[in-house]
Amino acid sequence: MRFFFVFCLMLLSSSNMAQKTPFEQSKKTQTATYPEVIAYYKLLAKQYPQAKLLSYGNTDFGQPLQLLVLSKDQVFDPAAIKKRKKTVLLINNGIHPGEPEGIDASMMLSRDLLKGNKLPKDVVICIIPLYNIDGSFNRTSTSRANQNGPLAYGFRGNARNLDLNRDFIKTDSKNSAAFQLIFNTWKPEIFVDTHTSNGADYQYVMTLIPTQKDKLNSILSGYLTSTLVPGLYEAMAKHGYPMIPYVNSIGETPESGITGFIESPRYSTGYATLHNVIGFMPETHMLKAYDLRVDATYKLLQSYIDIIQRDAKLILENKQRADEFVARQTEFPLTWQLNKNEVNNITFKGFEAGQKPSAVSGINRLFYDRNKPYTKTIQEWNKFEPAIAVQKPLAYIIPKAWDKVIALLKLNEVKMRELKSDTQIEVESYYIEDMKTGSKPYEGHYLHTGVKLSVKKQKLQYYAGDVIIYVNQKNNRYIVETLEPQATDSFFNWNFFDSILDMKEHYSAYVFEDTAEGILKSNPSLRAQLKEKKSLDTTFSKNAAAQLDFVYKNSDYYEKTHNRYPVARLMTTVKLNLK
Repeated sequence: MRFFFVFCLMLLSSSNMAQKTPFEQSKKTQTATYPEVIAYYKLLAKQYPQAKLLSYGNTDFGQPLQLLVLSKDQVFDPAAIKKRKKTVLLINNGIHPGEPEGIDASMMLSRDLLKGNKLPKDVVICIIPLYNIDGSFNRTSTSRANQNGPLAYGFRGNARNLDLNRDFIKTDSKNSAAFQLIFNTWKPEIFVDTHTSNGADYQYVMTLIPTQKDKLNSILSGYLTSTLVPGLYEAMAKHGYPMIPYVNSIGETPESGITGFIESPRYSTGYATLHNVIGFMPETHMLKAYDLRVDATYKLLQSYIDIIQRDAKLILENKQRADEFVARQTEFPLTWQLNKNEVNNITFKGFEAGQKPSAVSGINRLFYDRNKPYTKTIQEWNKFEPAIAVQKPLAYIIPKAWDKVIALLKLNEVKMRELKSDTQIEVESYYIEDMKTGSKPYEGHYLHTGVKLSVKKQKLQYYAGDVIIYVNQKNNRYIVETLEPQATDSFFNWNFFDSILDMKEHYSAYVFEDTAEGILKSNPSLRAQLKEKKSLDTTFSKNAAAQLDFVYKNSDYYEKTHNRYPVARLMTTVKLNLK
């Protein structure tokens, strides 16, 4: 009998330990490894019918991307959940595995919600346990030189050395494709991507980057700024973790003022914005103790759940109204600029900054004195305005050859149709007149910026299987901001179409000289244009090769596809034979 009693105590002790996370078992000094994370969630899903661990796609590391779904009603079909009018919260952890607070906080929060029967009735919680599986296996204690714990952690780059938080449009990684499958399957209303910040020293454990309010749909932005963000600040203050906006200093220290963060679609929250999803990037402060950072993340995630449950019906209504608005929207901003004339005053709790000689160089260096905390009023600039905007076409036409573009559009549930037969269509074509290209690779690409375009109306030949995308969809922002070349993170700027920038044919100058002479004789208008250009441009007038090239590029010999952006704009209604 005594043996049986001892055996039961051992089982109970083992069960209790299994409920504890590796973070808790290590006395809050370690973050869980990927195998530990997945084993933990598998156990939770086995113990509780309200939890289910699902696999999606694959990653560059050869492992599928996992998703834990917490559903009080034990309904795990996304379509059924939408029919039941449940709000979906998607939490992404470990996009940078060296910033692991969300990994550990989500494990504890999931357990506590399940054990305490505290799951919200109107909210389904979806958690990506660890997004950058690849980087989590590259585990050291030195890759984040400025960070205060945990004892060991993963690496920012994935198996292909990609920063996955720059990959949501170009989708070089399999991780990104799997994420987009999850995102567009579960269709969240609120998205949270957990992070840790670098930068200045200050008193706050948690800072917050909401979706940039000015680029978010106005219906969603109104709720974000008037209700959701103030509610989060109030809740976190009650939890003992007062927050401040992400400290994006314009000078060396925060006293110089801070600016809002404009997240383009390459970032997770910028990608979410294209789908009318309110996004957040909470950033704990790297210099605070790791246990405090995890606890603050836990409390923030709980605060999201509380507020979303409270406002679940309103959040759903706002999302539906925003989708309907975007489907009818006619003008779309493509790039943004900070309004430096509009400024807010905010209260900031920091530490006095000073200068002292460097032990390395002997030259004065910045330091913060934690023995001298202060509370000051600083300035914040957080008003962004469109710099370039475009009127949407009736539709875009994409030749079937550009299959990666088409595949990404389909992954994001863009509705499209195909031509049934070959046909000529009157379209508006862009020609790339100028651009700037980075001199060094950025995330595996030589990114284009500052694109200048000319527009030509042309009748072009299209073929059966070419794709027509009408711009009357709730995903209009994804469509426009990927297909318009001037958009910050357009497919063009990410080099998807660089082959059009090369000429495939040319001429031998000594032969074409005679041809050019004949062209000028038969074309007085071109001859006059050449004469005028020589009179206005002295450099050109002394350059025989440039003049010959001018004639060539204004003749029928010059290839019409050079620099012509292959995605055309259909501006008027035409009868097409479509599948």
